[in-house]
This record gives sequence, structure tokens and C-alpha cells, in this order.
Amino acid sequence: MIVAVDGPAGSGKGTVTKMIEKELGFLNLDTGATYRCVALEALRRGLTLQDEEQIIEVANKIDIKINNVGDKDIVLLNDEDVTEKIRTKEVTAIVSQISSIVPVREKMVEVQRKLAIGKDVIVEGRDIGTVVFPNAEVKIYLDASEEVRAKRRYEENLQKGINTTYEEVLENVKMRDYNDMHKKVGALKKTQDSIVIDSTDLTIDEVVKKIENIICEKS
Repeated sequence: MIVAVDGPAGSGKGTVTKMIEKELGFLNLDTGATYRCVALEALRRGLTLQDEEQIIEVANKIDIKINNVGDKDIVLLNDEDVTEKIRTKEVTAIVSQISSIVPVREKMVEVQRKLAIGKDVIVEGRDIGTVVFPNAEVKIYLDASEEVRAKRRYEENLQKGINTTYEEVLENVKMRDYNDMHKKVGALKKTQDSIVIDSTDLTIDEVVKKIENIICEKS
């Protein structure tokens, strides 16, 4: 079974999918990790964002696997464990631009579909139900008000020691929403068969329970 969870930044997608992975034994397929593998390999080859053709070649040639070991997902790049290496600030700095290269995106969608074959998978993002897995058995659109999402991000920043004001975070959330909904490739959209869950007044546990009930009904 494939469960697609789409929604704007700060709606709780990442937390929810990790909890369901743990509770139901699904593979939480981190689509972002595939783009991070491309970014890491590009950096290792000394490429810059201007080297678009070579980056496309990297995407077409590398081998990516995601293995679920206990409650941890291991990301393998050409059979090397790069779970930590793809999270460095150097990779983070270029991964967004790399994921916007259309042939790279097309190749990674192909890779993500292969990774899901024969498994119970839960995937979160912004174009999972529309582009990556349009035939997913369950499609969730997880939403929340801008103010609540900004408050969540602001509190996360405080815990991480990041000094921002709530107003700055709210403005960033609004800008991110606009950008995500107006992207030429992989824009954030609801599908006709998406089940919308508004988490504004719900706890994470309540959201997880709702999604688990939906999954069980479809099983």
C-alpha cells in the first residue's frame, strides 16, 4: 500500500509520517533524500549548479537504496551508507536548486517509484499524490492555518537556538506557501481524491489516529 501525505510547510507531515512508520511498520520513503544523494555526488565530483548537464548525468548513473532498519532508515548511495552525509549544510545549500532541474526530478520520481515496489510505504511532500504516486491507495492533504504553522516553526527554532521573531517566521511561511503553490514543476495541489485533514486544532496524536483509521479502512 502507498500512502501519500501532501501539504504546506509546518502542517506536521514529517512528524506524522515518522510516527505512522513506527506504529504500522510502513517504510517512510524520504523523497528528499534521493535529491540529497544527487547533491552529495555532485559535490564529490566538484560540480557547481552551473554544471547542469553533468548533474543530470549524475542523477541518471547513481544507485540509491533506502533500507528500513528497526526505527531508522538507512540511505545508501552506490552501496555506501550516506544517511548522515546527505544532511550536511553543504548538501542542504544546493539541494533545492538541484531538485528544480526537470530531468533530475523526472529521474528521481522514477527512482522513488522503484523504491516503493513491494512495500507498504508512506511518503510526504508537496507533489506526492499528484506526480510521484498518482495511484496511491490513500491520499492525505494535511493542512493548518498559517498562524498555527508559523507558531510551530517558531517554537522549533527556539528549541534549536535559532533566533527569529514570530512575525519573521509567519512571513516566511506565507512566502513558502506562495512559492510551493506556484512552482512550474511539482507544485503543491490537492487532488480530487485527497482526504483533507486540518491539524489547526488537533494534536499530532489525533492526526496520526485519523490517518491510521483511514489506512485501516483501505486495507
